[in-house]
Amino acid sequence: MPLARGANGAVASPHALATQAGVAILRAGGSAVDAAIATNAALAVVAGYMCGLGGDAFWLIWDVEAGAAQALNGSGRSAGGATIEAAHAAGHAEMPLRGPWSITVPGAIRSWGDAHARYGRLPWPDLFAPAIELASGFPASARWIASIEGGGLAYGVDGDWARSYRPEGRAWRPGERVRLPALESTLRMLAADGPDTSYTGALAARAAAYLEASGSPLRAEDFAAHQSDWAAPISTTYRGVTSLSHPPNSCGPLALEMLNILGSFPAPRRGAFTADGCTDAQWVHIGLEAARIALAHRDAWLSDPAAMPAGALAQMLDPAFAAELARSIALDHVTPPPPTTLPRGGGTIYLCTADRWGGLVSLIESNYSGFGSGLVDPETGIAYQNRGAFFRLDPAQVNALAPRKRTVHTLTPGMLLRDGKPWIAHGAMGGEIQPQVFAQFVSAVVDGGVDIATAVAAPRWAADNERHLGPLSLTKLESRIAPSVAERLRALGHDVCITEAFDSAMGHEHAIEIVHDAVTGDAPPTLAAAADPRSEGSAAAY
Repeated sequence: MPLARGANGAVASPHALATQAGVAILRAGGSAVDAAIATNAALAVVAGYMCGLGGDAFWLIWDVEAGAAQALNGSGRSAGGATIEAAHAAGHAEMPLRGPWSITVPGAIRSWGDAHARYGRLPWPDLFAPAIELASGFPASARWIASIEGGGLAYGVDGDWARSYRPEGRAWRPGERVRLPALESTLRMLAADGPDTSYTGALAARAAAYLEASGSPLRAEDFAAHQSDWAAPISTTYRGVTSLSHPPNSCGPLALEMLNILGSFPAPRRGAFTADGCTDAQWVHIGLEAARIALAHRDAWLSDPAAMPAGALAQMLDPAFAAELARSIALDHVTPPPPTTLPRGGGTIYLCTADRWGGLVSLIESNYSGFGSGLVDPETGIAYQNRGAFFRLDPAQVNALAPRKRTVHTLTPGMLLRDGKPWIAHGAMGGEIQPQVFAQFVSAVVDGGVDIATAVAAPRWAADNERHLGPLSLTKLESRIAPSVAERLRALGHDVCITEAFDSAMGHEHAIEIVHDAVTGDAPPTLAAAADPRSEGSAAAY
C-alpha cells in the first residue's frame, strides 16, 4: 500500500471504516487521543473479532507540552476472589483458554476516559458518533465473514455469542448490512454517561450481574476498584535512535531486549532491506535466535510488576546483558529453544494517530483470542476478553493467578525518537510475533533506511510454536521472502515453514512518521502514514 501523506493529521488502523472515523474526529478539531478513542470504538464494532468494549489497552502518547512520551496501562486485573484454590474448586486443573474464569476486568474504556481527561479536545460524546453510526449498519467484509465462521467453531452456534454475531443462523453474505443493536445501545449509553458507567454505573452493574451468573469470579467491587496507571515508557537506544515501548505487564521489554541483542552485532548493508524483506540470511538467523531468547524471559520474568523478580526489568533492558546474550548465539547453527509455559497470542488491533499540534498516539487494544472468552452479554453486546488465560495455576510461576493481579500481556506499542523528538509511532498485533515484528520494523527503518510503507509491507520471519505450550521450534517465513534466505536458514538447522504471501497471522503493523524538512529543517513537519496490507485497514492523512 502507498504512503498516505498530509500536513494536519493522520490515522492508520486495521479497518478502513475505523480509519475514516479517526480522520473525521481530527478534521473536527480533535486531538490525536480523541482520534485514537474514536478509531478504537469504531474497531470495536467492525473488528469485534480482535478488540472491543470488553478488552484491554496499552498506550504510548507524545505529550507536546511536556516534550516527553507517557505510557498508559489500560489492562484489567483478576477478581478479588480469583485464587488458585478457587480455580481448582471450580474444576480447573489449568487456566482455561476461554469461559468465565478467563475474564479479567476490561480496562480499555477506563483508559479511554483517562487519556481523554488529560489530552482530549472534543467533548467525550462526540468521539462515539462514528461507532454508533457503524453499529446501526456496516457492510460485511470477507475478513468479517471468515472471522464469524471461525468464531462459530470456537464458541458454538447456539449461545449468546451466536445470537449476537450470527443472528440468522447462517454465514453473512458479502456486503450484507451487519447491525449490532445491543452494542449500539451500549455505545450510546457510554457516550452519554461517560467512562465511569463501565466501572461504577449502570454498565458495571449489568456486567457484574451477567458475569456472576455465567460463573465468573468477577463482582461489582472488582469493577469499582479498577484503575488505569500512568507511567514513563521504557526505552533503549538502537544505533542512535531512541526506541520506546510500554513497561510490564506489557511485553515491551522483550522488543527492546531484542533490539539490544541485534545492536550487539554489526548492521547488514543498507541494500539488504528491500520490498522483498531482508535478504541477509545471517541477520534473519540472529533475529530468530534473539526472539527465542527474549520470549523465554517473558515466561520466566514478566507479569504484574509487583510480582516480577527484583531487578528483572532492569536486566532485560541492560545493553551489557544483551551483549552477553548475543555472545551465546551460534552463527552457524540453531540453538534448541526452551519450551514455553504461556499460551499463544491472538486477536488484537494496533492503531496510531497524529494531530496538527504534534500529538502522537501508539495504541494497542485487544480481546486476546478472537472474540475473547466467548461470553457476550446479549443485553449490552459486550464480548468479554480472555486475558486471564495467561495466568498459571502453579504458585511457583511468576504469572501465577492471584487476586487483583494483572497478567502478562503480549501487547507491545512502539514509538521512535530522534534527537529526543518524536519520529515514528508503530506497533503490531500478533501475540508472540509482536516483539519480533517490532524489532524487524525498527531494523528496517534504522538499518535499512526504508520508508515506513516498505517496512510495514515487507515479508516477515517469526519464531513460532506448532502446538499449544510447545517450544518456539518453527521458523515461519512469508513466501515473498528471498528463496536464498529460506535455503540458508534450513542449512543452519531451522525448521522452516513457508506461509502465505501476506499472512495475517504474521501480524498487522501500522505506522505514522513525522517528516521534517531534511534540508533546512525550518518548515513545519508533515505526516506520512502506512497500513499493513495483511489487514483490511487503511492509512489516511490530510
